Amino acid sequence: MAGHKLQRNSEDIKRELTAILRIVKDPRVKDKFITIVRVDVSSDLSQSKVYISAMEGLDTAKEAVKGLKAGEGFIRSEIGKRLKLRKVPAFVFIATDSIEYSANISRILNELDIKEDDDDELN
Repeated sequence: MAGHKLQRNSEDIKRELTAILRIVKDPRVKDKFITIVRVDVSSDLSQSKVYISAMEGLDTAKEAVKGLKAGEGFIRSEIGKRLKLRKVPAFVFIATDSIEYSANISRILNELDIKEDDDDELN
């Protein structure tokens, strides 16, 4: 039962963080294509790891993490206002390159240019 509550809290925090990212005014975060990939909340709700990715690459994600760390107080207060949690967790923002990695795999697959006519000729 506790696992479901943690998962629900993680999803709620992820949803609200996504909305908060739209109103953050830090230039390192504003006007960037930033995505929250995953949110892991500790069992006692004291800490939450937030994995951030950017379409422009890992360097942009790292800059966004710096901006988010600078605005952590604002983000925590907004989460506290929007969600009814016993304790608002401290956020640890972690940059990841998962969007860039996924885009690269998609590009490689699109370049393969597999034709269905070649398969028909073999049969």
